[in-house]
Amino acid sequence: MSNHRTEDTGPRTLETATRTLDVINRLKRMNGATVTEMADALGCSKGGAYNHLVTLYENDFVVKDDNVYKLSPRFILMGEHVRQDNLLYQFGKGELDELIEKTGEYGQLVTEAHGLAIVIYLHRGEKAIGSDYPLHMEKKPLYLHHLAAGKSILAHLPKAEVEKIIDKRGLPQRTENTITDSETLYEELETVRERGYAHNKEEEVDGLRAIGAPISGPDGEMLGALSLSGPKSRMQGERFDEKIPQMVKNTADIIEINIKMAYRTKDI
Repeated sequence: MSNHRTEDTGPRTLETATRTLDVINRLKRMNGATVTEMADALGCSKGGAYNHLVTLYENDFVVKDDNVYKLSPRFILMGEHVRQDNLLYQFGKGELDELIEKTGEYGQLVTEAHGLAIVIYLHRGEKAIGSDYPLHMEKKPLYLHHLAAGKSILAHLPKAEVEKIIDKRGLPQRTENTITDSETLYEELETVRERGYAHNKEEEVDGLRAIGAPISGPDGEMLGALSLSGPKSRMQGERFDEKIPQMVKNTADIIEINIKMAYRTKDI
């Protein structure tokens, strides 16, 4: 098994492990693949693709239907373990559910990993529209800069860390309202810090607006954020500028307090 350095002074990475992870990611994006399709996607021999797929199959991470390999439901168990172990999910789910009952909109709990936003919980209220939106939010990592929750997180990270995220992920445009300039983003993040919540004014999806507020952990570390999303027709005026922001901030504050109280009493 060979290995290499990502940089002259960087850590050593195992090429075989890296290739296996690439196979897993490609199976996800392709929603399954034959040996030939995987070999073409990887640019390797059929034998090499077969070896990776069979290794995953023998270890229960892949299932096989005729000649098509797909990710195993075992990943559901692994993902659920990660989610259940997350403080934001443990203490935020119930509070978010109550907020959605009051507003009828979409609510999300979002955390940051490797410079991307990961939705760990999403609740669709009775007034929410667009049944495909939860799939969009939950199935793949999202960029932080075009989400209300993402901007709430970025606003409370050290500037050096934000700069690293921008260098690594860039500021790709989703709509004509997406912030794609770093200086404009820094100005926006300063405003977020001052008022305690972030706006998403159709920066991710045309016609969709959101309010997000940060949630910190027992030692002040940034756990993630809570956000509420809805159509522009309902997210405007006093409701968007005052009522919803106050509700989102209040819910985020309750989650923070519950986490810190549990930590102090050593319940977690």
